[in-house]
Amino acid sequence: MMRLLLLILVFCLALPTHAEGFISRLLNQPVPGGVAVIDLGPAVSAPRAHYQDKPVLVIHEDAKRWIAIVGLPLSTKPGTQQITLQNHNGRQTLGFEVGSKHYQEQRISIKNKQQVNPNQANLKRINRELAEQTRAYRQFSPRQPSNLLFDKPVNGPLSSPFGLRRFFNGEERNPHSGLDFAASRGTPIKAPAAGKVILLGDYFFNGKTVFVDHGQGLISMFCHLSEIGVKLGDELPRGGVLGKVGATGRATGPHLHWNVSLNDARIDPAIFIGAFKP
Repeated sequence: MMRLLLLILVFCLALPTHAEGFISRLLNQPVPGGVAVIDLGPAVSAPRAHYQDKPVLVIHEDAKRWIAIVGLPLSTKPGTQQITLQNHNGRQTLGFEVGSKHYQEQRISIKNKQQVNPNQANLKRINRELAEQTRAYRQFSPRQPSNLLFDKPVNGPLSSPFGLRRFFNGEERNPHSGLDFAASRGTPIKAPAAGKVILLGDYFFNGKTVFVDHGQGLISMFCHLSEIGVKLGDELPRGGVLGKVGATGRATGPHLHWNVSLNDARIDPAIFIGAFKP
């Protein structure tokens, strides 16, 4: 009997202090372009957490524990990273580890040379539009996301994955910052989670575009639309139609390009729909 009790004690000591929750299992992919889920422990109210001086999403994992859900830019170096935490114990830092991930290459031929090497007038427009979109990505509203297991915004197969090193007409440009879905022109695009429409535009590269704020720095961008079906400030329910698939902007054919941004870091949307490939 004593031997059995000792075996049970050793087994219990070997267990983690808490069972990993659903959100951690779904989202914790701590690689460049991925997501790190960090246990913040118990607290009466939500702790405040920052990564690279930007506020991060904090939610209850269960009835007792809080977790931080941190977006990791593609530029993140593998190794130890830190968040800062402000709670009833004061200010502290928490470390977490980031692994490595290899992203493949994609080579695209573009007929419109201005979409590869734009002139000064177009560069001025591009920079203005980039600043506008950057401000949208940096918004941080207090609302809690309605869901973190996202719905697919369109019914269609995944085409170009996130993180591809892209070459347009043989010239390297920024990596692919979202996930592409192959879908025919006019296919309805649905909000993967509830949110507020915070930006609309018809941009040089992105074409007709909609930004939706899901809460606490979790923001979706949908671009290359043929038609925008919402107005600025609209509140969208989960599954609400926001527009239709098209090929506006820099696109070689109809498809949906979907970005997900978390604490102003563009991350792999596949993580949120259970389609991430390590």
